[in-house]
Amino acid sequence: MDSKNTEQIAENKMGVMPVKKLVWNMSFPMMVSMLVQALYNIVDSIFVARLSEDALTAVSLAFPLQTLVIAVGAGTGVGVNAILSRSLGEKNFEKANATALNGGFLYIMSYLLFLVLGFVAVEPFYVSQLGGSSPEIFDMGVQYLRIVMIFSMGIFGQFFFERLLTSTGKTVFSMVSQLSGAITNIILDPILIFGLLGMPKMGVAGAAIATVIGQCVAAAVAFVCNVRYNHEIDLSLKGFRLSGALIGDIYMVGIPSIIMQSIGSVMTYCMNKILIDFSSTATAVFGVYFKLQSFFFMPVFGLNNGITPIIAYSYGAQQRKRMVGTIKYSMRIAFGLLFLGFAGFELVPQVLLKMFDASQEMMVIGCQALKVIGFHFLIAWFCIIAGTVFQALGRAIYSMIVSIMRQLVVLVPAAYILARLGGLHAVWWAFPIAELMSLMVSSVCLMNIYKKVIKPLPEGRD
Repeated sequence: MDSKNTEQIAENKMGVMPVKKLVWNMSFPMMVSMLVQALYNIVDSIFVARLSEDALTAVSLAFPLQTLVIAVGAGTGVGVNAILSRSLGEKNFEKANATALNGGFLYIMSYLLFLVLGFVAVEPFYVSQLGGSSPEIFDMGVQYLRIVMIFSMGIFGQFFFERLLTSTGKTVFSMVSQLSGAITNIILDPILIFGLLGMPKMGVAGAAIATVIGQCVAAAVAFVCNVRYNHEIDLSLKGFRLSGALIGDIYMVGIPSIIMQSIGSVMTYCMNKILIDFSSTATAVFGVYFKLQSFFFMPVFGLNNGITPIIAYSYGAQQRKRMVGTIKYSMRIAFGLLFLGFAGFELVPQVLLKMFDASQEMMVIGCQALKVIGFHFLIAWFCIIAGTVFQALGRAIYSMIVSIMRQLVVLVPAAYILARLGGLHAVWWAFPIAELMSLMVSSVCLMNIYKKVIKPLPEGRD
């Protein structure tokens, strides 16, 4: 397809479609697919919990390194997405193609890094959390995490090809990709974990194998969708050259996002260390909380994925009115979604915990935890959308600052102090306390970026 037709396709959707319709057009498929992603994460833990509470704890302790894999994949995707969408907004299609190919190279290098870590880092990682205790949890955890990391090529391929689709507005195909991977995982989980349909019973290893197969299926589907339908980007390697300048641009946006999400990995690791001193059940509750909150947060992250190219395109096309309209409307949607999370955590925590075959001890600890942590839903919606604005406009450093302040400067120290002063019940208050800090810092950063970046732009069309 020639550049004139490519320009017309991008302009017809990103530059002309009414803002509210465009937000839903871009975001709804991503919200649905992310919701299904959250669902299969929950289903995965539900099946693992049927094995034993120790199995659930083992998988929960794997979360920090799993988060690191996702941080690198998603953060690199943020950089690729922002630079590629901005290039399309500027009608620079040669740069858009080069951005896609250089991004692919970065994903290959990322996989090779985690392949090595899968062989050398998993056992020391579990020893650092468990010490010499709980050998059963240690064995199951090492088995699970090693498989997930060594075969992480699927999740990196999925991130790469899906971000190309979202960058050009083809979020329906990204949804198809994620749905295919999630459904594959959900189908394979009980078969491989419990040994159904003639398969051997693999336990937590089966859960890991189901996960990586699902990721590979999603990557394959996203690749096919790019080849067949994503004509705005040419993935031909003919004449391809690595560009230090483009890689620098990608990481200028992506590295703060990687660091921001990696901080979440550090936070989770520290929280596991704090909670394991009380009991393995407390650690399992923390793992369940993350699975449950993802059911409400993941659609908001899908909204983010949809609006990032809209904001980046509007910035490149110098259309302030469309950008501001997108931001305001997405904030209203995010608030509505996370209010549902608040209501669920406050009103029916016991129903949520019963899905994970909770013991009496887990039910007591978990109901207290969910009711306290639930308050942070009422604040998080603003901080999430503000972070999306920072990243889409190439100011991801603001997101990194907010994340550091929230998770390392406030949450972990507060959890440690509250654990010493008030015991396990008091620990959970660290989450709403940290979210208040995030709200204050996000507000200051957003006002700054509005004055310096958004307000000077021409108003543009509706």
